[in-house]
Amino acid sequence: MVGAMIGATNMRFARPTDRLDDVVRFYRDGLGLQELARFEDHEGFDGVMLGQPGAAWHLEFTHAYGHAAGRAPTQDNLLVFYLPEETAWRAAVDRMRERGHEVVPSFNPYWDRQGVTFEDPDGYRVVLQNAAWTA
Repeated sequence: MVGAMIGATNMRFARPTDRLDDVVRFYRDGLGLQELARFEDHEGFDGVMLGQPGAAWHLEFTHAYGHAAGRAPTQDNLLVFYLPEETAWRAAVDRMRERGHEVVPSFNPYWDRQGVTFEDPDGYRVVLQNAAWTA
């Protein structure tokens, strides 16, 4: 029963940041995600939700007043976006580079075989993988 319930659930990936504006620019302008919602001073938090309208997932980045979120704990904290179409993958990589984001070597070399990795302003990594996702 729990598996069936989870399969039908929308998912929010929430992460704190000390650099909300920079992180939003990275994911919105660099990756091309859309700003779905924004809030300011909601019980001491500012936040932005990014994703694609109608998708069953979105990313939420928050900043808590007076609290330091810090950087990613490792270089292997990843979000992987599977882009199987070569043209779409190349356009995504080019858009990131045009906005000044440098490719970094992946901690796990597997991700460098068919993808490229970028590091966001907090040190979290995003892989643009030129492959179809398979279970």
